[in-house]
Amino acid sequence: MKTRRTLLALALAGLAAAAAVPARAGEVAPFTPEAFEAAQKAGRPILVEVSAPWCPICRTQKPILAKLAAEPRFKDLLILDIDFDSQKALLRSLNVRMQSTLIAFKGATETGRSVGETQPEWIEGLVEKTL
Repeated sequence: MKTRRTLLALALAGLAAAAAVPARAGEVAPFTPEAFEAAQKAGRPILVEVSAPWCPICRTQKPILAKLAAEPRFKDLLILDIDFDSQKALLRSLNVRMQSTLIAFKGATETGRSVGETQPEWIEGLVEKTL
């Protein structure tokens, strides 16, 4: 009888732990043409983030994007980061002229673009266009 109670208690503890697992967060990765193309073909929501380590606006955007990526409604979001200083060919291919540029895609379709935006609500609105 005691063994059954112990097993039942362990099973209930396991179920409670499984229920406490948070929803999957959006993925953040360095931009590669292969990852971008695969995400577009899969129809994933994509946000391309063009940043530079010396850029104060980029530093302001990063925690906002991290918070949004952690929300369950953006669990499928793929944030691809382009380094403004070292990936000039990618910048030309996406017609980007400044760091702190955010480009939203719904699959292969560009749905919005922002440069220098730091208002969380406006960035959230741009990310919502990827859904």
